[in-house]
Amino acid sequence: MSSNSAGGFGPNPWQQTSWDWRAAGNFIGGGAGTGLLIASALLAAPDPSRTGALVWLLFVGLALVGVGLLCVWMEIGRPLRALHVFFNPRTSWMSREGFVALLLFPSGLLAMLGVGGWLWLMAGLAMAFLYCQSRMLPAARGIPAWRPRLVIPLVFVTGLTEGCGVYLVLGLWHQQVGGAVMLLVALLVLIRLVVWLLYRRDVEASLAPRARAALNVAGRRLLTVGTILPVLVLAMGAAFTSGATQMTLAAFAGACAAFAGAAMKHTLVTRASFNQGFALTKIPVRGVKSPNQS
Repeated sequence: MSSNSAGGFGPNPWQQTSWDWRAAGNFIGGGAGTGLLIASALLAAPDPSRTGALVWLLFVGLALVGVGLLCVWMEIGRPLRALHVFFNPRTSWMSREGFVALLLFPSGLLAMLGVGGWLWLMAGLAMAFLYCQSRMLPAARGIPAWRPRLVIPLVFVTGLTEGCGVYLVLGLWHQQVGGAVMLLVALLVLIRLVVWLLYRRDVEASLAPRARAALNVAGRRLLTVGTILPVLVLAMGAAFTSGATQMTLAAFAGACAAFAGAAMKHTLVTRASFNQGFALTKIPVRGVKSPNQS
């Protein structure tokens, strides 16, 4: 048994244990929440007759971001240690995410109250929060699956897609889903797939076997459940000019798009998070003399 498989360290890659499902929950909740905030500002705000719907959409978006941050708080273990996240904004994207969150929630509250101008400031802060999240994984240079620069657009586009997917699901309630919105979501899932394929090509050679297997499963799910299925369902929904059938199809497509993105990020953060191991060019073997020994 190798040393790393026994729980120690060795030359072969082993899976990191610092970030688990709770860290993935931050990426999932934060991405879907900020994506929903951005989608709500762009798609729901222009209709002044739907102010009540906009308020509840913003509430759900902020709640998702809050759930994601709660996951991080749970992972830390000691509640007061969470304050350490604010100590290093000069070098830590997690610290920057925390500072943006401090501004995002009050601006979202003011936007919900209808104070002029705060809706667009909140949308800008939501984009900044999502961007900070997208920079956190590449900062961990020791994890081959995380360090490619293409992880940044992958996480960012996935968050937007998840948020728009949730917007479609909630369309069963707010009734603000039309052909333009469905076309936007279809374009986002296609863009996400293209970025994913480029990322996989870039990272393929550096992956550990188990990390590659995990990403292959996530990729198949992203292709079928996250891209082909929602695009086909949205195309079917576009054939209906209005009514409950169109809303139901759009909601199903949005759920598929959001679920596949969340599952991909969970795999990326947890199951694919193998480090590169020690770069040992020569490994000593018991009972064998090294070339330098006389």
